[in-house]
Amino acid sequence: MYFLRLPFSILLIIYQSAFLALGQIWANKVRSILTTIGIVIGVASVTAVIAALTGLKTKLLAEFESIGTNKIFIFPYYAGHRPMSFQRIRFRNEHFEGLVEHCPSVSGFTRMMSWRGESVTFGTRSEKNVDVQGIDPAWHKIENRSVALGRQFSLVDLQQCRPVCIVNDKTRDKLGLAFDCIGQSILVGKVRYLIVGVLDPHVESSMFGGDNSGLEVFLPFSTLQRQQPWSNFRVVAASRSPDASEDALAEITFFLRKSRRVRFGEPDTFRVEAIQEFVNKFQTVASAITAAATGVVGISLLVGGVGIMNIMLVSVSERTREIGLRKAVGARPEAILLQFLVEAVMLCFFGGMIGLLGGYGLTALAKNIPGAHLESAYVPAWAVALSFGFAAAVGLIFGMFPAIKAARLDPIEALRHE
Repeated sequence: MYFLRLPFSILLIIYQSAFLALGQIWANKVRSILTTIGIVIGVASVTAVIAALTGLKTKLLAEFESIGTNKIFIFPYYAGHRPMSFQRIRFRNEHFEGLVEHCPSVSGFTRMMSWRGESVTFGTRSEKNVDVQGIDPAWHKIENRSVALGRQFSLVDLQQCRPVCIVNDKTRDKLGLAFDCIGQSILVGKVRYLIVGVLDPHVESSMFGGDNSGLEVFLPFSTLQRQQPWSNFRVVAASRSPDASEDALAEITFFLRKSRRVRFGEPDTFRVEAIQEFVNKFQTVASAITAAATGVVGISLLVGGVGIMNIMLVSVSERTREIGLRKAVGARPEAILLQFLVEAVMLCFFGGMIGLLGGYGLTALAKNIPGAHLESAYVPAWAVALSFGFAAAVGLIFGMFPAIKAARLDPIEALRHE
C-alpha cells in the first residue's frame, strides 16, 4: 500500500508546486519575461539554425538523388609541380577501353563532350543559348533520362559517326518543330543533323541548374568528336550502388593509372570524384555548423541561466517569511526545495516555449528569402524536444542553488525576517 501512496504523494506535491509557481510567475509577469529573455533568444536561435540546416540538407539530398547518388565524374587534371603538356593530360578513347570489364563496381560510363558557341537553327528560327553535348548510348541509363519519341543512339550511329541528334521538348517547342519531329532536320552550326529522338521532360535542378536555358541537343559522341578532334572530353560513370562508390573510385583510379601509363610515385593526370563524396562532405559541414551554433547558443542559455538564478535568489529573499511559516506548520525541506525548483523549471519552460515560437517565426521568414534555397526548412520533432530539454536542464541546474538555500532556511530566523 505504501508503494502505491508514494508516487501519488510525489505527483501531488509536484502539482501543488507547479500551481504555486504559476501563481508567482503570473504575479510578476514583467520580471518573469525579462528574466527569460536569454532563454528565449537561445532557444529561438538554435531552433532556427537547425530548421534551416535541416531544410537545406533535405533539399540538397533530394537534388543529389535526382542527379544520381551513384554517379562518378572523371576529368583530366594534373596537380604535379613538373610541367606537362596538354596532349599528355587530355583523355583519349583508348584510355577507357575495357573499363567496365576491369572495374566490377562500375555499371557503365559515358563520354561527354560539349560544343559551345554554335547556334541551332530550324527554318527561320535560331537559338544560340543551347547546350549541345556529345554522348554515348549509356548516358540515358546513367542520367535516368529516357526517350519519349523515337529512339536512342545505336552502336551503328557511333561507329559510322552518323549526323543524327536527339532534342529535348523545350528545344523542339522553341524552334517550332512538330510535336512528332522524328525525321526533321536542324542545323547545329553549319552541319545538318537528322532528329531521331525526343527526350522525356526533365525537371531542372534549382540548385545545380546554373544559368542554362534548358535547351538541349545531343549528338553521338563520335560524331561530335569528328567535328572537334582537338577538343577534350570528360567521362561520367555510375557505380552499381551508392554504397559501392568508394570501391568504384579505387578501381577506376587503378585502371586509369595503368591505361594512361602513370608511373609509380607520379601524381594522377586525372581526377575522379563521386556524388556520394559531396553528400558526405555536406553532412560533415552541416554537423559542424550545428555543433558551432549549439555552442554559441549555449552562451545565451548560460546568460539566461544566470538570470534565472538571480531572480530565484531574489524570490527566496522576498518570500523568506512565507518559507518560515510553511516550515513552522510542518512543511518538509524537500517540499520547499521542490517548490522553488519547479518554479525555476517552469520559468525556463515558458522561455523555451516562447523561444520555440520565435524559432518557427524565423523559419517562416527564412523560407521567403529569395535565392536562399530554404523553401524546405522545417523544425524537426527532435529539435522541439531538444529546445525543451535545454530549457529544463537550465532550470534544474541554475534553480538548484536558490532552492537549496530556501530549503535550508531556519524557520525561526525566517519568521523574524522583515
